[in-house]
Amino acid sequence: MKAAAVSRPLWRSPFSLGLVLAGILVLVLAWSVNSGYMPLESGEILELIRSRIPGGLPGPDESRAVVLLEVRLPRLLCAILAGAALGLSGAIFQGLLLNPLADPYTLGVSSGAACGAAIVIVLNLLLPGLPFLGSAWSLTLGAFLTASLTLALVIALARDEQKHLSPTNLILAGVIMSAILSAAISFIKYLAGDQVSSIVFWLLGSFQARTWNDAAIVLIFFLPALLAALWSAVDLNIMTLGLRSAETLGVNTRRVRLRLLAAASLAASAAVSVAGIIGFVGLIVPHLVRLISGPDHRTLLPLSALGGALLLLAADSAVRVLLPGEIPVGVLTALLAGPVFLVIFRKRLGRPADD
Repeated sequence: MKAAAVSRPLWRSPFSLGLVLAGILVLVLAWSVNSGYMPLESGEILELIRSRIPGGLPGPDESRAVVLLEVRLPRLLCAILAGAALGLSGAIFQGLLLNPLADPYTLGVSSGAACGAAIVIVLNLLLPGLPFLGSAWSLTLGAFLTASLTLALVIALARDEQKHLSPTNLILAGVIMSAILSAAISFIKYLAGDQVSSIVFWLLGSFQARTWNDAAIVLIFFLPALLAALWSAVDLNIMTLGLRSAETLGVNTRRVRLRLLAAASLAASAAVSVAGIIGFVGLIVPHLVRLISGPDHRTLLPLSALGGALLLLAADSAVRVLLPGEIPVGVLTALLAGPVFLVIFRKRLGRPADD
């Protein structure tokens, strides 16, 4: 006798959730494009975009075209891509390390990426003649290198004598590395001297003055990370059963782990290099998606990326349009998501240690 298939409400299916998230994302994007200190009507937006197409008629007001096409749209696109990168990175870390508290922020990966990017900024200030340091790619590459090194050190610190990784040890190792890196960043800010304000505001997380080049950099680094994660989604599902079980089923756990760790670090580094440190997006979004659609990483990974894009776009639009005076978006996400992190942490304390 065959077991009855487990039915799931239509609204909880991955396809339905994806459509809902995509629809809300489009609505928030449309509202954010229209809103700001210079409101724009929908018809005017289309007219301004057509004015920049080769052969199109000139727009009625060039200053409004600059606000839309050179300031507002690049910023919104950067928020979407950075949120998607952080959501994807958090889902990978949580699934790979079997730790619901893992994300680029709690593991110290974001701090490592920020430290590398801050080093590049200060070197560019102190040694302006070096051509590579002044390129748009130097921030992302520097962030990726230090983020990867930080993650390797965190994993090495968290391993016990039997080479096992416990969730508690990972979080403690991440806290230790974050404290060390915070001290390093403070020293870097001291070296920056009068230019320290450019580093401080960036470290708080912000999308101000982002350009099309910034959006292109995040996209170029995010897409390979997303493809690598989706390619390994089935193997990641098997690895959640345990490494021994996965190896018995033919999964090359070492290769898959390295690929996924590189993908998660690359995505987080791209986001940090453009937006600075934005915490808890990669922690909260995968949890919410998992509660609705389930733990299958074939759908969890892309939905987490979509949810992260929506969350960060909404947060950036709120600080830009709704709040009096623009605060860094990283401050808002920390204030809103910090209590959720505490709830998750308390629930973990109530479970067995080997859970």
